Amino acid sequence: MALWDRFKESAATMQTQLTAKKNDLKSGAFRDASMAMCALVAAADGSVDPSERMRVAQLIAGNDVLQNFPAADLQRRFDDALNKLTADFAFGKVSILQEIAKAKKKPAEARAVIQIGIVIGGADGDFDKDERAVVREACFALGLPPNEFDL
Repeated sequence: MALWDRFKESAATMQTQLTAKKNDLKSGAFRDASMAMCALVAAADGSVDPSERMRVAQLIAGNDVLQNFPAADLQRRFDDALNKLTADFAFGKVSILQEIAKAKKKPAEARAVIQIGIVIGGADGDFDKDERAVVREACFALGLPPNEFDL
């Protein structure tokens, strides 16, 4: 099986796992960490073009798990996180990783945040090295081993 086919299968499996846990993923820490993760993945290469921003926003709006939260609230949190990253990527990334780390207290939520990052990163058909690198950094922020997610 080609690497991309394995990745698509893995991303689909992760989305299924997330959906199964939907009722357990309702905390503010999970919401905030998820939006921070989405922004981090969107800006992984150091910039975000308008089409990428729109694509990630559509993925957020269509994700079953994230429908536990008001769409306007998610959009605001995503935009705030992206603004931090686009203003100063290095400094913004430190702040975003701190936001992601808040989900560390609940292992199921921490894993779900990483899974969301992988699903968002691979949604365009290419989970590139920059996206993989920021999701790996988020694993460390959450105290999770990256190899658990094939990172």
